[in-house]
Amino acid sequence: MKNGSKYSLEFERPLKELERRIEEIRLFAEEKQIDMSEEIARIEEKARSLKAEIYKNLTPWQKVQIARHPKRPTFLEYIDHIFHGFIELHGDRLYRDDPALVGGLAYLEDIPVTILGHQKGRDTKENIYRNFGMPHPEGYRKAIRLMKQAEKFGRPIITFVDVAGAYPGKEAEERGQGEAVAKAIKEMTGLKVPIVVVITGEGGSGGALAIGVGDRILMLENAYYSVISPEGCASILWKDASRAAEAAEVLRITANDLLAVNVIDEIIPEPLGGAHTAPEEMAKTMKERILENLNAIIDMDPDELVTKRYQKFRRLGRYLEE
Repeated sequence: MKNGSKYSLEFERPLKELERRIEEIRLFAEEKQIDMSEEIARIEEKARSLKAEIYKNLTPWQKVQIARHPKRPTFLEYIDHIFHGFIELHGDRLYRDDPALVGGLAYLEDIPVTILGHQKGRDTKENIYRNFGMPHPEGYRKAIRLMKQAEKFGRPIITFVDVAGAYPGKEAEERGQGEAVAKAIKEMTGLKVPIVVVITGEGGSGGALAIGVGDRILMLENAYYSVISPEGCASILWKDASRAAEAAEVLRITANDLLAVNVIDEIIPEPLGGAHTAPEEMAKTMKERILENLNAIIDMDPDELVTKRYQKFRRLGRYLEE
């Protein structure tokens, strides 16, 4: 995986300016053959302090921006570092293959598993091919097919969620987008194999939930998970999409917010600066957390597994009345 440090977000610019100054001083010292190690060390310490201050105090909107970072690791990149022996399976056996949702067979250490995930592109050409990671109904029908196959052969299922939302285009609606999403949720609820879900970036609406019904829901520190995007919420509430940062605050879409109300089970910490700054380290941490959570449920009785999963989601949204 490639490091994505060259691209910077608005709130990162003071830090990037310090890093640029460090590089300039280092090059100047090499060119003039003079010792400027003390000056470099002083600015490096200032940069470390600023970096810690920025990333330990991120606002919800800043976390949304990191979740959408164009260099954030994708599902296919994580596969190479978490699994081995991956064989991609294609098609929904009804219409076509959907490259926005990738699935197949792999090994997690020595455990045969079925893996599924949303796949975004790295450039314009790939994003067009992948439809910017937004599946059509055939993508979710492919996911259903592979999950039912996993149940047939007793393979645990691991899904990776990173989607702005299911594709809302006319052709998707004509082919039954709502039905496909609803059926995927319904089928996942009753699958008699362990399911571990990892929200790695964006977790948008039914497009995320369609492969997000699991026994263990893990979420990366800077990911977000919401019924609607901040821009969409702002457009509906205030008729002004530019108030997205304000909407992100009130939606409670961060990992800490969702852990507090038991929507997710665990937060996976990211390297300081985001997953894109140290993707291999991020993948290693994810693999450890996935393995531990899967091993905790892999030997559970299938009927008990389904009952607990059902109860888990029925408990969401509970409230008290006086």
